Amino acid sequence: MLALPQGDASKEDIDTAMKLGASHPMGPFELLDYVGLDTTKFIVDGWHEVDGKNPLFHPSPSLNKLVAENKLGRKTGEGYYKHK
Repeated sequence: MLALPQGDASKEDIDTAMKLGASHPMGPFELLDYVGLDTTKFIVDGWHEVDGKNPLFHPSPSLNKLVAENKLGRKTGEGYYKHK
């Protein structure tokens, strides 16, 4: 989630790189949609409370925006990707 707002790569490029380059079955944004963005936000917020100085645990603006819009991933049909 850290590379996306910096504009280093698109979510599609990141997912493809992790699948092809690291042999992961799905990329991180596909996984986030699968797990549920509300669930992910709950976990990240908890980590941030425990270790707020760690940049890995800072809130993600894109994640927060999608959750606020009730775009929670596969369970609502849309998250980082649109699902049928």
